Parts: sequence; C-alpha cells; structure tokens
Amino acid sequence: MQPALTVGLDGSPESLAAARWAADEAEKRKLTLRLLHAWPLLVPEPTRVPPEVDQNYWAKRLVHTARAELQTRHPGLSVIGNLVADDVQNALLQAASESEMLVLGSRGLEPVASYFLGDVSMPVVARAERPVVLVRAESREEGPSPAPASRVVVALKLRGSPDDLLDFAFHTAAARGFPLLAVHGRSVPLHARVPWGVDHDVTEEMTRDAQQRLSKALRPWREKFPQVEVADSIRLASPAKAVVQAAEGAALLVVGRRQHRPGLAPHLGPVAQAAIHHERCPVAVVPHG
Repeated sequence: MQPALTVGLDGSPESLAAARWAADEAEKRKLTLRLLHAWPLLVPEPTRVPPEVDQNYWAKRLVHTARAELQTRHPGLSVIGNLVADDVQNALLQAASESEMLVLGSRGLEPVASYFLGDVSMPVVARAERPVVLVRAESREEGPSPAPASRVVVALKLRGSPDDLLDFAFHTAAARGFPLLAVHGRSVPLHARVPWGVDHDVTEEMTRDAQQRLSKALRPWREKFPQVEVADSIRLASPAKAVVQAAEGAALLVVGRRQHRPGLAPHLGPVAQAAIHHERCPVAVVPHG
C-alpha cells in the first residue's frame, strides 16, 4: 500500500479543519491523503440509482465535497476517498495502523457535538499504533487571530527512549521549514522548598542535570537534521504546565504516549491530557516504548 496520511471526516468544522491541516502535511511529506468516513449503517454500493434513493448519498457527498476543496488548494496532491461500513472507533484504529499518521478534529474542553470527537477520539489516541494529530477549528470567539505560528514544540520526559517522539518532531519541523523547541518540565521537589521560596542550590543542580540529559538526547538528531534550527528549554514547573505554556503560538505540539502493555487499559498521561484539552494549536500524540 502506498504511504498515506489518513484524516477522519464527519462533516463538523473540526474535521474539516483537520482535513485542511492534513492536506498541507501530506503535500509537504509527499504522501497520499486518505479521507475516511466511517458509518455502521452504510449499505453496499448501489448501481444506477438516483441520489434521492441512494442511502449513501450524504456520506459520499461529504467526502466528495472535502476532496474537491482540498484538490483545488493542492492540485498536485493525491487524494482518495474511503467510505467504511464499520464502527467509527474500529475504522479509525485500523486506518491508523495502515497510515503514517491519523488526523482528527478536536474541540478541546468545549461541549461534544461530533461523532468523531469525545468518546471516539480519546480512545483512538490512547490505542493507536501510529501518531495521531488532533486539530481544532478556529473560533471567532477566541479573539483576533494570533501571529502566524512558526515553530514545532516537542515535550520530552528524558526517561526511556524518546527516539520515536524526536523522529516525528524533527521530520515535521524539517518538512515545514520550522525551528524546533524541545521542552522539559520538572517540578521542584518538596525538599527544595524553603519558607522564602526555593533553595537555589538545589534548583540549579536540577536544571544542570536536566540540561545535560536533554542535550545528550538531542545531539544525534541535530546531526541528522542539520537544516533544523533547534532550541531547548528546561522549566521548573509541572511537566504539563511547562509544556502548555511553551507551546503557546506554536504550529504543532508533539507529546508522547507510552504504548500500553497487554492486560493494561490504554490511557493518556497528564501531559498529553493537558495538551489535548488546553492547546489551540494542533497536537500530535506519538506512541513510544
């Protein structure tokens, strides 16, 4: 199968925003864009029937309209439509396993009004074998448009192997010609807290240790992607707070998710949860060992 980037479509503003983001990313990565609409009540494709009796008419129209818009915006992009008669969650997980990445719409903490969002998207993010990117639709209620985003931010824990996470972040930054900011947040421990604030000797040692480990993790990737401008930041705050603050105005925030072990329920950690619920920019959740 030709390498593809899949986006889930349900007709909501969020899924259409996701499709536009996905088309831009697919073009830059030279991938085929797959528009997926899943609905358990799809019927076998009828032959030679008028639209008014075609039970799949609205599903086909949804995909056709999105495809026409995206091919107008990206005339050289290969775009295929895919209607699947299956439960949405199953269809998205299958699509994720077959794709370079899966892109979905997201509403953050706003009320759920879309079939792809809420109860469907979160389990998919927690279980998908490949990266899942969540994209929010722009809202007029969020105030004037911010300055154009121009960097990729990646959140690093510095425990375990961050290679999958860094591979995705560096490839995305390189494809878009954006600089990369690697962020590590570390909470100040109780023994470093004193009545007048914090023990600066302790925090300086923490920062120095984290900086050395962060530089070591980034070194091979700087050499592999010399065209990517890289900066790093150690922040003495909870990892979730540090990442959310660092990603303000970013083009993309990349966070990790531990691949679940057999017998354990899949879940998202506090950093991924905070990023998905609070960030306005697209958020990529990358599974890793």
